[in-house]
Amino acid sequence: METFEIILSTIDDWVWGPVMLVLLMGTGIFLTFRTRFLGWRNLGYALKSGLGKQARTKSGKGDISPFSALTTALAATIGTGNIVGVATAMVAGGPGALVWMWLSAFFGLTSKFSECMLAIKYREVNEQGEMSGGPMYTMKNAFKHKRFGAILGFLFALFAVIASFGIGDLTQANSITEALNNTFDIPQWISGIIITVLALVIIVGGIKTISKVSQVVVPLMAVFYIIAGLIVIIINYKNVPDGCVMIFKSAFSLEAAGGAGLGIFASSMMQAMRYGVARGVFSNEAGMGSAAITAAAASTNNHVHQGYINMTGTFWDTIVVCTITGLCIASSGVVGLTDAAGNAVTGSALTIAAFESALGPVGGWLVTIGIALFAFSTILGWEYHGEKAFEYILKSHKYNMIYRVFFSLIVYVGATTTLTIVWNFSDIANALMAIPNLICLLILSKEIADDMKEFQPTIKEKKHKKA
Repeated sequence: METFEIILSTIDDWVWGPVMLVLLMGTGIFLTFRTRFLGWRNLGYALKSGLGKQARTKSGKGDISPFSALTTALAATIGTGNIVGVATAMVAGGPGALVWMWLSAFFGLTSKFSECMLAIKYREVNEQGEMSGGPMYTMKNAFKHKRFGAILGFLFALFAVIASFGIGDLTQANSITEALNNTFDIPQWISGIIITVLALVIIVGGIKTISKVSQVVVPLMAVFYIIAGLIVIIINYKNVPDGCVMIFKSAFSLEAAGGAGLGIFASSMMQAMRYGVARGVFSNEAGMGSAAITAAAASTNNHVHQGYINMTGTFWDTIVVCTITGLCIASSGVVGLTDAAGNAVTGSALTIAAFESALGPVGGWLVTIGIALFAFSTILGWEYHGEKAFEYILKSHKYNMIYRVFFSLIVYVGATTTLTIVWNFSDIANALMAIPNLICLLILSKEIADDMKEFQPTIKEKKHKKA
């Protein structure tokens, strides 16, 4: 068993290594240039469209409102990566990793737009009258070579189902119960029962119930965490300038960090780039294709318009939430902190230390509550991703309820058991999801650029009317 764990860990390190990061980042850069930076240029329009009143009402074919599609996708992406992942990146890659998280998000905007826009354009209506879409349907319906599209679509769906149980279910449940146990001494089996029952009640209702919960929980939990983080930053305001200087110097430094860090973390440019891009992609999932599955359920009359709305998920996830975590850590002086055994403090412990530096024990409670809310919302969002991938593989919606119940019950297994093998295996599946999706985006890049260009006069007209 130990040998198998080592093999899985080695494969995990390889699939999330430089080649994958270059492929993810490179695709985003290529699409950004090919679309003439329209994603960046129209970010203001996208943010207004996503937060406006019209986004909360159905305006075409689809199961849920445009805003619900965005928040349900965000439910899956805003997770422990925003709290634990940022801290891990800033220790392993130095504080400058945050800058590379931002850069991955800037180019990831176009990747997220592209996969979501295509998912809506090529979605189908299943036998139950529900929308079914995502990269697997895009590959199936958009590729001229149908066999090639079918093979890629099947592989994406297979890896998505595996990842849904691991990254989206078992590991999230374990994060919740461990955090509650460490902070509030709540036995894992008790919190496990509670979150399993809650998940079952919500998930059995399908996308409409999940979206109703997500459109309330996601904005509330994000605002809650952002306000708490801003309070920490304000209290530590004297250290913010030095913290920012440290972040940018570390991002482009070619020398290892010394001084107070005592060599605990390396902040060379390559390390910062490696961990920043990896954690950035892991956090916002731009290029992974998962968010596109939820985007396909949106009620909309135009696939490009909804693509812009879903694109903002990357902005909210990385540019806003991850930045709050990063600035809290940088301004609190906890980077390089060691525990009693002399090991570097990292992950949730580092974020808790940052919040506690300003708020005392209350800071730890706030981070724990944030982890619990973020992780639970991820369970809900990923259930829908996995369900639709499962439906695609079996070519029928008839078994969706079985998937929902099984997925919900597996929550308890994750809540009460730490499964390293499951984490590594699902992490590999998560990475392998990206490969067929990125191939799809590159093949259809001309179509993406043409559709964006065709929609541009509509955006200009709306801006002109408001002016």
